[in-house]
Amino acid sequence: QVHLVESGGGLVQAGGSLRLSCVASGLAFSNYGMGWFRQAPGKERDFVAGVSWGGGSTNYTDSVKGRFTISRDNAKKTVYLQMNTVKPEDTAVYYCATDSRWRRGVIPTTRAQYNFWGQGTPVTVSS
Repeated sequence: QVHLVESGGGLVQAGGSLRLSCVASGLAFSNYGMGWFRQAPGKERDFVAGVSWGGGSTNYTDSVKGRFTISRDNAKKTVYLQMNTVKPEDTAVYYCATDSRWRRGVIPTTRAQYNFWGQGTPVTVSS
C-alpha cells in the first residue's frame, strides 16, 4: 500500500518561513511526479506546486510563485515544500499526493490527476 506522511506544518507569522516534508512508502517514488495541494475550511483542495519524477520540472500556482519551492529527494522518497514569505492567505491544510500515472515532463494540476494522498499537515499564518 502507498502511504504518504506530511510533516512540518504549524503556526508561523506572516513573512516567515516553513518547510513541509512528505515521506512516501509503498511505491516506486522516483517513477512519479509529486504535488502539493492545500485546502482551507469550506474551500476546494487546490494545487500549489508540482515536481516531475526526476525533479527537473516544476510548476506552481500563481499565488506562490517566487515564494514557495518544491523539491524532491528520491533516495529518501521525500518531497519538500519550502514556504518563504508566507502570507495569511496561505493558511490551509497542506497535502502531498502522487501523480496517478507516469509522465514525461508533464505536471498535472488537478486533484483528479493524483491518486494517493497524505493525511495533511496544517499551516496557520498569523498576521
